[in-house]
Amino acid sequence: MFLNEDISRIIEMAWEDRTPFEGIDKAYGVNEKEVIKIMRKNLRLSSFILWRKRVRNRKTKHSAINSIQYLRHQSKIHNKYR
Repeated sequence: MFLNEDISRIIEMAWEDRTPFEGIDKAYGVNEKEVIKIMRKNLRLSSFILWRKRVRNRKTKHSAINSIQYLRHQSKIHNKYR
């Protein structure tokens, strides 16, 4: 279904606080339930449990309950001159 690099990026986006599930869906066509399945399959049990506690009811992970609409995350140094 996905390449290893795609799975790695989905996991990275899922761990980021400011990237909502809707942003992951827009980028990869994977809804929240599928992200949970990917995380469960590819993380250690303890890491998965920690992640679930972290994102459960987190406003920034759900655009519907977030006042600011984040559709994708950009790092603070994005588009800055080095």
